[in-house]
Amino acid sequence: MSRKRAVNSINTLSNLLSRYYGKKIIILLDEYNTPMQEAWLSGYWDEASSFFRSFFNVTFKTNPYMQRGLITGITSISKESIFPDLNNLEVVTATSEKYASCFGFTEGEVFKALDEMGLGEEKQGVKNWYDGFTFGKLKDIYNPWSITNFIGKNGEYDAYWADSSGNGLVNSLIRNGSADVKKLMEQLLKGQSIEIELDEQIIFNQLEEDENAIWSLLLATGYLRVDKVERRGRLLKKFYTLHLTNMEIESLFSKMVQGWFKNSQPEYNEFIKALLNDNVKKMNTFLNKVALNTFSSFDGGNKPSKTAGPERFYHGFVLGMVVELAEQYQVKSNRESGCGRYDVMLEPFDKTQKAFIFEFKVLDPDENENSLEDTVKNALAQIEEKQYETELTASGIAQKNIRKYGFAFCGKQVLIG
Repeated sequence: MSRKRAVNSINTLSNLLSRYYGKKIIILLDEYNTPMQEAWLSGYWDEASSFFRSFFNVTFKTNPYMQRGLITGITSISKESIFPDLNNLEVVTATSEKYASCFGFTEGEVFKALDEMGLGEEKQGVKNWYDGFTFGKLKDIYNPWSITNFIGKNGEYDAYWADSSGNGLVNSLIRNGSADVKKLMEQLLKGQSIEIELDEQIIFNQLEEDENAIWSLLLATGYLRVDKVERRGRLLKKFYTLHLTNMEIESLFSKMVQGWFKNSQPEYNEFIKALLNDNVKKMNTFLNKVALNTFSSFDGGNKPSKTAGPERFYHGFVLGMVVELAEQYQVKSNRESGCGRYDVMLEPFDKTQKAFIFEFKVLDPDENENSLEDTVKNALAQIEEKQYETELTASGIAQKNIRKYGFAFCGKQVLIG
């Protein structure tokens, strides 16, 4: 099909339908941003945006056969460069009051359906797994796809909606994001909330320029829910308190993080086993394999640096531990203990088990470090000097059960001691 014919296709169809039925038509466009997202990820944004700019102009702006149009998507139509000529647009976001009850099933509707299908005893489980969407001030909205699948499969819990959606853009932005992005993801995966200043009406170009746009995207796609919105300061800037929407979304992100180590999953699992068994030699062997396979994945940008790479890697690595060890350990990072802030701490839920303290350092000649061995020594000295174990001993863990490790980086090499 020629470009001209494709651009005019919906306009032509509108003409035919209008003439046949004797009235103007309504055009419904769902997830308009999906092809744009693929174009952005795959490197043909300019070609795609040029086509869709013409396509949407002919379809919506200059279409004399259209009475009304409804467009849904996760980025703002009013700001997006592919809609430069459209006017009279009303943009409704996740925090808008208008149509708040129209984006999913209400809790009353869900519970009634469960009762009618003999699944009334599953109400609390369904609430934990599938509740959490908020539109405007209306809370307890459920995704229809998840609920219909849950009922259709006679009460089987699974990540139905999360598995049906395309997560390539979200995955890419978080994986290649800075250490700060990964720290905030760590908080979310541990069931905590984060507070962000953001603009709900994002556009694709902002995703590279403004790191907070990631959280706007996650909010717009339903992966995050708004717990609170506050205006602060003289300019009344909006700050959002955000939380993972529900257990279905938590499951999605857990699988996403595990996917980061896909090419080195056996080595990553073996590293965890070696760690729990105090086998430092194997820890070094397996973590070097993991780093070699995944380093570039965590070091976003056109010119990865030796310092940014390790930082991104170890925060991605910590996220992997949050997912992998969630049943046994509380994984903490960048918290105060003793006289400083440790990098990573693994505190066991069973206080009779081993606990771990990690300090990560990049080889720095300015600190009289001529080898990775020197860097490891400095990392271990810092653990002792700052008394990072204070938090663990205060929680009832015996000194003999506390393991302390220094992680030294140089390029894609890692040494643990």
